[in-house]
Amino acid sequence: MTLLAAFLLLALAFPFLPLGDQADYLLQIGFFMLVSGILALSWDLLARSGQVSLAHAAFYGLGAYGYALLLRAGVPWGLAMPGAALLAGAVSVLLGVVTLRLSGMYFAIATLAFTEVVRTVIQNLPESVAGGATGLLVPALLGGQARGQYLLALALLTLTVLVSLAVSLSRWHHAFAAIRQGEETARVLGVPVARYKLLAFFLSSVLASLGGVLFAGKTFFINPLETFSLANSIAPLTTSIFGGLYTTLGPVLGAAVLRVAEELLHRAVQNGSLVVYGLVLMLSILWLPRGLMGLLRRGRSGSEL
Repeated sequence: MTLLAAFLLLALAFPFLPLGDQADYLLQIGFFMLVSGILALSWDLLARSGQVSLAHAAFYGLGAYGYALLLRAGVPWGLAMPGAALLAGAVSVLLGVVTLRLSGMYFAIATLAFTEVVRTVIQNLPESVAGGATGLLVPALLGGQARGQYLLALALLTLTVLVSLAVSLSRWHHAFAAIRQGEETARVLGVPVARYKLLAFFLSSVLASLGGVLFAGKTFFINPLETFSLANSIAPLTTSIFGGLYTTLGPVLGAAVLRVAEELLHRAVQNGSLVVYGLVLMLSILWLPRGLMGLLRRGRSGSEL
């Protein structure tokens, strides 16, 4: 808890530091680091109930497109943001009801197929509605003010953290853990499995859609191919594993480390940065099966000795 509070306070102080001529560039890196944290932690919330979803890109994209379309309809951005999140949440409930009986690999495949269905539907809508395959222009969030955008992303990450902590400190935590260990055993213990799985799916999807809203408002442009790409489902998964599954700090810390590492590698090895980044990530996961949180706990127990 102390490390998490320190991270959030440091993140809050960051945009007010004397960043010099590269202020906008550094705030942009910080912004996408915070978005990555939202996506990773929202994915981890679902994973706590034993569901490995590959539909994160779908809800991320629904948030981005829902926000853009609501703005085009004249809805103020302050209402368009929660409106897009509620849209994603409603869709997640419908998908959850259909896929509740699936688990493991079958659930993952179903969610992957769902993402492809959503992408295809958006891509084949008339250009006058959603831009078709070409994509949509999105008005700049907060008028393009880098510091304001960063602080909004930090506020939404803080909201995601609070939701995660609320789950961890409630009976939901024990219900999710029981379902993760075995659904049949959880039912015997009196856990309403379907209800809790649907709840986890809803929370995860709503929070992931907020990441999509931030992305759309920051980049000014979205298209189906990139927004609903498999990479947007895999990145939160790998970030959560790297940081430490089933924790609040782990996914956030993993997002911060990986985002900074990605940027440094891109500047140092411009042509092969993605290859080096992939190797570093793969080796880290192999050597740190419990992620950065496992390393921190090991260091803390070592210091106590």
